[in-house]
Amino acid sequence: MPQTFQLKPPVRDFFFNVYQAGLASPFSDERVQIEQMIAGASCASPQKRIERAIREVRRQLARLGQNGRIDYTRYNTDDGFLVKAGILIDFFYTYRERFDQLIYDQIRAGDTPEAVVFATDALTFLRQRGFNAADSLRYFALSYQLRRAYYFIYRTLIGRSASMRKLRQDLWTNVFTHNIDLYDRYLWNRMEDFSTLLLGETGTGKGTAAMAIGRSGFIPFNEQKKTFVESFTRSFVSLNLSQFPDTLIESELFGHKKGAFTGAVKDHRGVFDRCSPYGAILLDEIGELSIPIQIKLLQVLQDRKYSAVGSHIEGRFQGRVIAATNRSMADIENQKVFRDDFYYRLCSDIITVPPLRERIRESPKELDDLLKFTVKRMVGQASPELLSMVRGVIDSQLGDSYPWPGNVRELEQCVRRVLLKKDYAGRTAAPAGERLSDLLARDLIEGKIDTQRLVTGYCFMLHQRYGTFEAVARRTGLDRRTVKKYINAWEAQPT
Repeated sequence: MPQTFQLKPPVRDFFFNVYQAGLASPFSDERVQIEQMIAGASCASPQKRIERAIREVRRQLARLGQNGRIDYTRYNTDDGFLVKAGILIDFFYTYRERFDQLIYDQIRAGDTPEAVVFATDALTFLRQRGFNAADSLRYFALSYQLRRAYYFIYRTLIGRSASMRKLRQDLWTNVFTHNIDLYDRYLWNRMEDFSTLLLGETGTGKGTAAMAIGRSGFIPFNEQKKTFVESFTRSFVSLNLSQFPDTLIESELFGHKKGAFTGAVKDHRGVFDRCSPYGAILLDEIGELSIPIQIKLLQVLQDRKYSAVGSHIEGRFQGRVIAATNRSMADIENQKVFRDDFYYRLCSDIITVPPLRERIRESPKELDDLLKFTVKRMVGQASPELLSMVRGVIDSQLGDSYPWPGNVRELEQCVRRVLLKKDYAGRTAAPAGERLSDLLARDLIEGKIDTQRLVTGYCFMLHQRYGTFEAVARRTGLDRRTVKKYINAWEAQPT
């Protein structure tokens, strides 16, 4: 029978810190503090801190392996658990750059899974250290999942403000729960039942946050084919519910069969049918759903079963559900948005995406970070010249107190406008002392107003007065979706 080893107290304390580091979110202050303890010294930059911590982990593992290969199963249960954590940290950072390259390659390749050329070496690394075949495959896939989650949360959600740091931590927790050890032991293949509700004003980036969740799910690895069973580019689909009338929403959600209704000239796959079992579906603008559609969707979310319109064949939905709305939490709590049972089926996790004005108020440098990121994405490279031009126009024409009512989406359009015209006036209110109602009345009397401007302006004026789309709908005789469309059209018009 093989000899069982035991860690000495100082070494056990060291690997306990390594285990704690693995549990902590990479976006948390706790992770930074633990990495400093492992590194044994304070480091100015995150990269230096991590490099020093990993060197120390490898030094300690090498000392354990002086009499043969490192095998965590050779230790007693508690110590083996800690040594295993050290091996997995070593494994992750050994292959981190190759996982990063795989992410870039997969984005370029699209929906066809890329061959993982380093898979054999990586799996051998784990199996030589005591991991059986099944566990080595799972931890290989988990490491790739961790790297994807970091990539999409860190690279696509830019900002140094406190509210953005919180958002990144919230998204990480949404993917891996508050304790990744519990996720690893119980939930890595059972996250489909955990729905998410994203709140935030229009244009804040709820779709980007949802994509970060959807592309960060666990995807198994096929050792025979040397590929993951699916490309993460297929693991996220979205549907903007406000674009469709009630008569078509069921078809967009569940699909329809040819001949199911007038105009159904061929079979159509709904968004539930297109969603990957390893990913998530975003139901955007879910606050616009009518009560009858909420009831039908609730049944699908509860039973995970659906049928296309005109069919009795049941399909099963296996992905996660992410819902997004720009309606306020106060409206939701006052039952102005959802039925109670529908809301409670959606709210396993509630994440708020902060408005841009709050982010800039917390950290004025946030605007510079976003402009740099946006300019680089638009022109394909960093450009101090263009960045300086855009910032100059914003400073001279908008000033520091501009509230960015359209949030990040408005900021992107601002950059485009400046690149085209070197000008951006922003969205301005009516002239001082002149109310919107007076403006509309004056233009009506002078014959300067068309029907579109009259109706959109009237809806916007009522919304400012009464505060909800429902109130405007009651007073105009229009349906809620049309009211919302008119108000958005008024807000989006150039000044």
